[in-house]
Amino acid sequence: MKEILNKLIWHPNYDISKAKIWYISRGMPDDLDFIMGDEIEKLEPYYVKSRKAIIPYHRIVKIEYEGRVIFSRI
Repeated sequence: MKEILNKLIWHPNYDISKAKIWYISRGMPDDLDFIMGDEIEKLEPYYVKSRKAIIPYHRIVKIEYEGRVIFSRI
């Protein structure tokens, strides 16, 4: 999944701002929350750092791009 995020960030055919990243967030409705791709500040070795949260990769359950699911564990 880190490879997918890297591709969305760096490949010239993609725009990370069109991505929606869903992750497990205890206490939220259905224990799920999301960030938009343009909220990502940095991809670290074990987590995504955003303005909203630090998200370990194992908590990411779905990535959508332009409304289409491109990664899913659910």
